Amino acid sequence: MAQKAIREYDAKSILAKHWDKYFPGFTYPYQTVLVQSGDELREAAKEHSWLNEKALVAKPDMLFGKRGKNGLVLFKVNKPGDVTLEDAAKWIDEKRASKQKVYSSFEGDTPTGEPSEDYLTHFIVEPFTPHTQDEEYYISATVVGDEDVLYMSAEGGMEVEENWDKVVEVRFSITESEEEIEKKIRENVPADVKDEDKEAFAEFAIGFFKAFRELHFAYLEINPFVLQGKNVELLDMVAKLDDTAGFLMREEWGDIEFPTPFGMEEKSPEVLAIEEADAKTGASLKLTLLKPEARIWTMVAGGGASVVYADTIADMAGIEDLANYGEYSGGPTTAETKFYAETILDLMTREKDPQGRDKILIIGGAIANFTDVAKTFTGIIQAFENYADKMKEVGVKIYVRRGGPNYEKGLKDIKEAADRLGLPIKVHGPETHLTDVVRMALEEDK
Repeated sequence: MAQKAIREYDAKSILAKHWDKYFPGFTYPYQTVLVQSGDELREAAKEHSWLNEKALVAKPDMLFGKRGKNGLVLFKVNKPGDVTLEDAAKWIDEKRASKQKVYSSFEGDTPTGEPSEDYLTHFIVEPFTPHTQDEEYYISATVVGDEDVLYMSAEGGMEVEENWDKVVEVRFSITESEEEIEKKIRENVPADVKDEDKEAFAEFAIGFFKAFRELHFAYLEINPFVLQGKNVELLDMVAKLDDTAGFLMREEWGDIEFPTPFGMEEKSPEVLAIEEADAKTGASLKLTLLKPEARIWTMVAGGGASVVYADTIADMAGIEDLANYGEYSGGPTTAETKFYAETILDLMTREKDPQGRDKILIIGGAIANFTDVAKTFTGIIQAFENYADKMKEVGVKIYVRRGGPNYEKGLKDIKEAADRLGLPIKVHGPETHLTDVVRMALEEDK
């Protein structure tokens, strides 16, 4: 399972879209907007009248927690009516104007450790919900090994971690029936949930867990949610999706963005393009750029093999020589493999090695179970044909090790194509150790 964090706005939007299915009988107003500036918020108010009419709460929506303790939530408990549209717009512009320091850990209210520092670019704005502390509850679900785990507590809010001993943990196997799940949840409703809320809490928790599973969340947390009879307010949410289900869940999720977390370098257009292609296929296409100016590039079939190759290159050549990390696996089509290979080759051939050395392309992988090696190699060959001149210009040597269905034909085809195009290549089948081509490439290079 590949877990990718999404914005609070998108998490709330997914649940709101499917609210009646999972939470029948409950009401959720779903009044929320995502903006990047004060002017954008003022413009949103033309469509959403509640922005002019209600007291507001504004906070960054950039994949980091403890926004309250970091002083990055705009609201006034005693005078909620004071936070107007204009207040929120000015606050957003103030916070986005300069870099902000965000701490991930606190002792009480005192920050500990080194902060992340970056600009705030996205803000979520919602109505302020008047409520008492005893109306705040906590719920979350995640995957632990082969089980799904539900966490419930009557102690919602910023101090939930400090009161983790009051959180009830319920584990579910993938084989448990819907009836068994409902029964187990009802039996484990936290004892300190108010008596008048216990039935509603149980019903909400049952729907929450069902939504978590069926909508392919990898992690889903609401802290807190406010329960006032059958009216629910989702005050804060954290969510991760299982992005391997993206091609199945396009309609259910809608237009989902997987943003770069606060404080991390923005992803390159090439990485974003691979992520978009990955979301549209049942195969797996992954790319991480480590050092694009480095000389050793990999095109590896399989997640496990990609780790082994990266470790071997780092051990034998040094991590500074490894340009990328990633994989193509799960039976990608010829067209998908071609796109992946062309992305690698485009990045690889943009500039020569600063020390004048040849660049090395490792096309590796273990012995495939069901991926047709010849079919995927056809995509790589097509990419070679489009990038042969650039590959020769910067100096690229190719080393191949592959096994699996049709591997003999795949190796023969890629060798003949490289020879025809004038590209130096060495090919090996499963008789050669998985990473031996790394040693061969580096020894020949010396």
